[in-house]
Amino acid sequence: MASETNSPIPLKRLEQIATDVCNSALASAEYYDHPKTAEWNGIIIQKMLKAVIAEATQEGASSPTYKFAVNSTIVQHVVPNAQLNKSTGTSTAKAEDDSLTTTPPAKKGQAGRRGMQSSTGGYWNEKTDGMWSFKYDGGDKGLDAVIMLIWIAV
Repeated sequence: MASETNSPIPLKRLEQIATDVCNSALASAEYYDHPKTAEWNGIIIQKMLKAVIAEATQEGASSPTYKFAVNSTIVQHVVPNAQLNKSTGTSTAKAEDDSLTTTPPAKKGQAGRRGMQSSTGGYWNEKTDGMWSFKYDGGDKGLDAVIMLIWIAV
């Protein structure tokens, strides 16, 4: 987990960079389009690397004092019930043994999301090295982007 003390770039600035990068990379995306995800991820990674290297390189230096790695994952949302024109009310179905089963209504906002859990670990100097992650909410585009940045002091 990143802290202000070991991050080569202030965390608020990292959030701003990541938001700008995702807005730029996904500007033409109208919806989740799986054949385009590799291209979007590549753009996000390249722009993120370029920005953090520029921010972390001290004036007059030819390179930063850190090595960076970026991971980008694009997550598709399920189509919300409202877009399907379907009710989210309780439904009842007859099971094979002639008993009735009831499906509870979906919670508001829940129908259009998929779950995701990701973990990363590292063996490094906790005073100089670290990682940071960011979730970009793609909203009506039907997708989110999750970016992870790792830095290691050289």
